[in-house]
Amino acid sequence: MSEPEKLTKSKDVIAYLAEQFPNCFSLKGDAKPLKIGIFEDLAKRLEDDEKVSKTRLRTALRHYTNSWRYLYSIKAGEARVDLDGNEADKVTEEHQEHAQESLKESKAKAAQKAKEKNAAKPKAPAKKKKPEASKPSKPKTAKKKPKPELKLEEAELSKLSVGQQVQVKAGNQPMTGTITELDKSDVQVQLANGLSMKVKANKIFLRA
Repeated sequence: MSEPEKLTKSKDVIAYLAEQFPNCFSLKGDAKPLKIGIFEDLAKRLEDDEKVSKTRLRTALRHYTNSWRYLYSIKAGEARVDLDGNEADKVTEEHQEHAQESLKESKAKAAQKAKEKNAAKPKAPAKKKKPEASKPSKPKTAKKKPKPELKLEEAELSKLSVGQQVQVKAGNQPMTGTITELDKSDVQVQLANGLSMKVKANKIFLRA
């Protein structure tokens, strides 16, 4: 028997999750807020599934929870669901505020990319050309508004405590999270989007 083909693209992994857990994940329509700690449940359910690795699973889950459709679903008081669609904990106001902030930033980035793409398009040549060319006009470039960077400072492991709010660098942008467990050099953090992850202490930062 040939080995099953491994899924490498996030959209394919998400489609597979929607197929395996239709009461939890969806590809169209309104999304449902996911239970906090859903990654651990997924990793356990798909432990023997050779089509999806834990790394691809985590990446796909991050893409799913950062999508506009999912962020719209994070509203205070809404019930989160587990893999079988059963209601779990409720969405808090803090999680709703974080989702709205993430949505606003994502839309701003998309608008900026569209603006830059339009600015890079070649302009249509003029219909009439003058015999004597005037001074060449300088191409206009879109001015980027500098985005205020979040000032962070490295956190000392000895000064961290359970329940403390921190910034986690798990990708390009730091994410807000709350410490739920400390284990030697590892820190278990619950992110504001509902995901729970374990990271090394050097990935934990505090606002300066």
